[in-house]
Amino acid sequence: MKKRIMWLCFAITAVALVVFSVVSTDVYYNNSIEHAKTYLKAYLAAFDESRTTDAAYAKELSAALNGARVTFLSPEGEFWADSEDTNEDSRAMRPEVRDAIAEGEGYSARSSETLGENFVYYCKRFDGCLVRVAVRTDSVWGIYLDALPAIACFLAADALLCLLITYLSSGFMLKPMEDLVRSAAKGERVSTASAELRPVAELINRMNDDAEKRVAESKSEREQVVRAQQSKDEFIANVTHEMNTPLTSIRGFAELLASGALEGERAQKASATILAQSERLQNLVASIINYSEIDSEDLPLYEVDASRIARETLAALSPEIAERRLVLLSEIRDGVMLMSRHERVTEIFGNIIRNAIRYNREGGSISVLLTEEEFTVSDTGIGIAEENLDRIFDRFFTVDKSHNGKNGGFGLGLSVVRKLCAKQGWQLTVRSEVGVGSTFRIGFQADGAQEK
Repeated sequence: MKKRIMWLCFAITAVALVVFSVVSTDVYYNNSIEHAKTYLKAYLAAFDESRTTDAAYAKELSAALNGARVTFLSPEGEFWADSEDTNEDSRAMRPEVRDAIAEGEGYSARSSETLGENFVYYCKRFDGCLVRVAVRTDSVWGIYLDALPAIACFLAADALLCLLITYLSSGFMLKPMEDLVRSAAKGERVSTASAELRPVAELINRMNDDAEKRVAESKSEREQVVRAQQSKDEFIANVTHEMNTPLTSIRGFAELLASGALEGERAQKASATILAQSERLQNLVASIINYSEIDSEDLPLYEVDASRIARETLAALSPEIAERRLVLLSEIRDGVMLMSRHERVTEIFGNIIRNAIRYNREGGSISVLLTEEEFTVSDTGIGIAEENLDRIFDRFFTVDKSHNGKNGGFGLGLSVVRKLCAKQGWQLTVRSEVGVGSTFRIGFQADGAQEK
């Protein structure tokens, strides 16, 4: 991102400089030609028609005209004499000479074939002769070449300025996120000044406030106070970890790209990593928002075909099941209808089955049972230690402490399941043994499910 901003800034200023240089050089060249014409016309006021129009007078007149080249020609344009000691026998074909013969005077700007330099010529007809004067001038390309060192220096300065602007601007864009992570790590209230990060900051502040409120309400019992504080600290640490990891990766690769250390395929891989980590941050924010919105939901319930949702969920997750070489044993009774909402049941079924896949051993098995009374998922995975059974529904708690290592996830899935089951009045239980596997069961209320 930094590199793209830098090159865009540099390209805009470089193009502007080149266009300005071309236009200003062209204007300067045209102005110099016009000034030269004015001087040359004034020079011929010094011509004495009574003098002999030979080489000696041409040199004398040239010296009087600050070294301007002087040429005498016949009324027909035949060469007589020149202050530069050239021996051209005719200049009748020169534009300024033709114009002077026809109209009394003529101008021209070109490169001299005899001297190999650029001149501006003015020729005037007098009684008995033509007199032409010329002064040296730079060509357009000569002016361009003279300006090249200055342009090169400006471009170098421009590149450094663009690099500085890019570094400062990218730092400015990342600073609000860094401040957010830093404040969250300290347990402080997060600033909501940044419009882009305000939703996340408000969510973190609400969650921190909620954790602090629970700590204050449980002061009467020491064990509850310790547990609430531990929950808050773990939440802050986990949020900080989940945000810091992709943020550090994004910044690291962005700095490498800005410094020009990565090119070609390596630069593409770095860009892909930045994109993936950005998507990871977005997914984390979406998960937090989804979690926080469950409590505020007050939506009407309707009959949901749980059998269809269970089958669709298994079909959607079948590639993951096949990839882990798991054996799927499913018993889904037809016509199981629940008073709920489609998205709630999909969320519950998906989270529980997905965990059974992620935390299973390769080549293991998964059993899925759906009846009018219950939804049960069993696996032959790594299992859950007994001391963690009452914590697996906490926010950001994961059995795999690597946080999104090979098993993926943010540790919010089961917390969402518990909240949704509580809103429905369903009973959620879990049995597990380390190294053997786990079984999650949701018991529906008697009036919460019916056979169609």
